[in-house]
Amino acid sequence: MLKTENLTKGFLNKKALKNVSIEIPQGVICGILGPNGSGKTTLMKIAAGLVNPTSGSIFFKNINIGSKTKSRIAYMPTEQFLYGFMTIKTVGQYFNDFYDDFNMEKYKRLIEFMKLEMTTKVSSLSTGMGAKLKIAATLSRNADLFMLDEPLNGIDLVTREKIIQTIVETANENNTILISSHLVDEMEKILSSVLYLRDGEIIIQGDANVIRSEHGKSIVDLYKEVFA
Repeated sequence: MLKTENLTKGFLNKKALKNVSIEIPQGVICGILGPNGSGKTTLMKIAAGLVNPTSGSIFFKNINIGSKTKSRIAYMPTEQFLYGFMTIKTVGQYFNDFYDDFNMEKYKRLIEFMKLEMTTKVSSLSTGMGAKLKIAATLSRNADLFMLDEPLNGIDLVTREKIIQTIVETANENNTILISSHLVDEMEKILSSVLYLRDGEIIIQGDANVIRSEHGKSIVDLYKEVFA
């Protein structure tokens, strides 16, 4: 689904990514795991076509990332990207107008599941409510690749469970969900594939069960060991 070859991205005197080569298959929930500043967001923004790499290559279904791939990739950034004057209802209408693969019925179901009100304005949402809205809007698309950047940041425990449940229900054999996170203990139970990223370099990557078996540790315990 997503492949990179020696992908490098530099900002001034710092390299956010250093010769990153990965292959993320179809039909998995893959975690990009690492502390803040490890390059997780940069990798996602390059895959979304928002940032150009300094060198190396990146492919979505064997196609170079570009205008042809954007319509099949759904990216949710950490920052709020919805206008404050919008209501939750108009957010759905906006997505429906903008994306051909948007499923309005699914959006309505997710909004109800998240216990949000269609008449509520984005500007009045709490951090947790805003996160639920972003998830609902993003996962209501019928994309091939979903990328969620730190979807659990600053979110209470109950809301985290709702978000994780929604992610699991969206996953199927035809799509891939890529999640960046440093909250590994919350995410481990749903990850089928993992990448450990440190200072812009891949430390470990592969099938989650194989990695557990090879290292004799859970994904959480291995994370603690790698990033201690």
